[in-house]
Amino acid sequence: MSKDLAPLLRPFACKSLNLANRVAMAPMTRMRSPGYIPDDAVAGYYRRRAEGGVGLIVTEGTTVNHVAANGYEQVPAFHGEALAGWQAVVDAVHEAGGSIVPQLWHVGGIRRPGTGPDKDVPGYSPSGCHAPGKCKGHAMSKQDIDDVIRAFAEGARDAKALGFDGVEIHGAHGYLIDQFFWAGTNLRDDEYGGSLDNRGRFAREIIAAVRAEVGEDFAIILRFSQWKQQDYSARLVETPDELAQFLAPLVEAGVDIFHCSQRRFWEPEFDGSDLNLAGWVKKLTGKPTMSVGSVGLDGDFIGNAQTGMGGDAGVSDIDELVERMARDEFDLIAVGRALLQDPQWLQKMREGRVEELAPYDKSALATLS
Repeated sequence: MSKDLAPLLRPFACKSLNLANRVAMAPMTRMRSPGYIPDDAVAGYYRRRAEGGVGLIVTEGTTVNHVAANGYEQVPAFHGEALAGWQAVVDAVHEAGGSIVPQLWHVGGIRRPGTGPDKDVPGYSPSGCHAPGKCKGHAMSKQDIDDVIRAFAEGARDAKALGFDGVEIHGAHGYLIDQFFWAGTNLRDDEYGGSLDNRGRFAREIIAAVRAEVGEDFAIILRFSQWKQQDYSARLVETPDELAQFLAPLVEAGVDIFHCSQRRFWEPEFDGSDLNLAGWVKKLTGKPTMSVGSVGLDGDFIGNAQTGMGGDAGVSDIDELVERMARDEFDLIAVGRALLQDPQWLQKMREGRVEELAPYDKSALATLS
């Protein structure tokens, strides 16, 4: 186990984000907010990670104010009565010396009939598809698109008003924004479908609308992925040139930091280079990037918000992570299940108390410990 964590413990700053170190808590859906409102237990859950020294908390996915945004019971909303609960979360994290951003989320076609709060609403997606060839939902009209864009912008506005340190937009893992990115679920023949550029238009319009609400100095993070929960082997792009083509308009729209989701952070993204996805994105855009994927564990992520975050996994060293961050391949690292298992994970790593680290046990999902 590495004893020199200095590359992870350097401060980081980007616009409104001023972090004590480079370690973030990854967003992990918990489904522990009764009535879709985060309560004291949720606030305590995040506070404990900040007390453990994590530089940045990225909240679980929290749904924007659109009728079809939610896909799972007891996930927190980010509008209406839920905002008071989020104020308590922000205050708790700041009191513990941490920084926090909400992850704004719309599940798109993943939504199943019978899900609350309005159980009659179907899943909304670019073409009514939640996966390639599975198209039984509602294909979004231009008015629907405009409504969702406005909902993301309003969520970002409220995040700033509540005192969050920035905002993350969830554009990964086969949810709504990613369903526009993905040719397998975007069969549209208008300006939002077809070419890679057109498939990125929805995300760009959301980012631009968010920027207009929060101003130039508020940090906007975009999370995206090649893989989808519907298909782990799916890819948006196959080459660095295609990735550059995908990213450049998103940068122009206003992304400050790219959160590049992989299931295993050490895997190279393209043949001929050891760079992972976050490494390539930083190289191509010059923007700060956050990597993620099975940090500190010997088993990778399997599952989704409905089925849970994988099976049990043992403790693993982070030597390769330290080496990659020492050479600035990427700027931030998000830690998921290891921090879910133990809110003191980073503190124990810093103090060399590695013998106290527990393997990840999926039973940890049952509580907000």
